[in-house]
Amino acid sequence: MKDSHSGDCQWLHKQIEKYPLIKYPFDLERLPDDGIYFFYEEGEVWGHGGSKPRIVRVGAHRSGNFKSRLNDHFVFKENKMRFNEMQSAPKDRSIFRKNIGRALLNKEKSEYLKVWEMDFTDRESRGTKRHHRNIELEKRIERRISDLLRRNFDFRYIAVQNEMGGKGLESRLIETIAQCECCHPSKRWLGLHSPIDKICKGKMWLVQHLGCGGITHNDKLRLQKIIDKQSKEFQR
Repeated sequence: MKDSHSGDCQWLHKQIEKYPLIKYPFDLERLPDDGIYFFYEEGEVWGHGGSKPRIVRVGAHRSGNFKSRLNDHFVFKENKMRFNEMQSAPKDRSIFRKNIGRALLNKEKSEYLKVWEMDFTDRESRGTKRHHRNIELEKRIERRISDLLRRNFDFRYIAVQNEMGGKGLESRLIETIAQCECCHPSKRWLGLHSPIDKICKGKMWLVQHLGCGGITHNDKLRLQKIIDKQSKEFQR
């Protein structure tokens, strides 16, 4: 008999598949102001039979910043890549990018991983630690991350209104997938090279909300109502 997380994980995957799959490049302006996204990664398959893709990351963004967060992940604007030692790199605005970079550098046993871990979002850090940075190397790493995201990752999303409690729901969605006993990473999953235990020993590009109890019966009822309504709109 399947555990409850596995049954809910299968249900969730099937429900999200009612939405169109979005690949880069896409129109940011067609995305909602608030929503929950579900990322898939090439080569990663769910464990519920067949070869359906498995969800490798869940994120919820509200207060009108859903578009900007997707922009931070994919880096649509080329000027974001023209940073210098007194400016933060794209990885400091996207933990998703930072985690992918961590795995790439750790896989290659790069000493630059120590610098990559530093956060340069505030002026004081940039001023006191800038001597550690190799900007040209950082730009090459950032381009590799962009290429990986744009080539190997795609996503679906639910437009979620405030009454759904996006952040609380996000944590329960993550737990449902993270604790599923059927879904596992492939042997070639890049996340296995992460220096972060919760990623390399898990199955998702996440370190938070991995033990929050999973989605509830009420969550499923409310999600089902929203998904049925929105999926019909996509089909028009």
